[in-house]
Amino acid sequence: MRIGELAERTGASVRSLRYYEKQGMLSSERSASGQRHYDEAAVDRVLLIRQLFAVGMNSTTIAELLPHVVPSGQSCPPQVLRRLTAELDRIDARADELARTRQTLNDMVQATRQAMRDT
Repeated sequence: MRIGELAERTGASVRSLRYYEKQGMLSSERSASGQRHYDEAAVDRVLLIRQLFAVGMNSTTIAELLPHVVPSGQSCPPQVLRRLTAELDRIDARADELARTRQTLNDMVQATRQAMRDT
């Protein structure tokens, strides 16, 4: 598929796809006229890249980890496991922080609603 179709199917901009390729996170074949062509697996790869960006990973970390993304049940090198575990811990801490912030906002909403009913 061409870059525009990949962008449409994944929600990534064409510019982002070019960036992913430049950073070594994505690859394509070039046609004789220089157009990029991606295989079907590129859709899942781009979706994964976008998920990893969404949880706060930077492009360097993503590029380091992507070659080690393996099907469930297979192993990866110990240093990759440590990096993945560290990222998971970071995401868990962020999720806890978001849950506390959500509870604080919820308490504020409830207190405001109660105050409005009391007046």
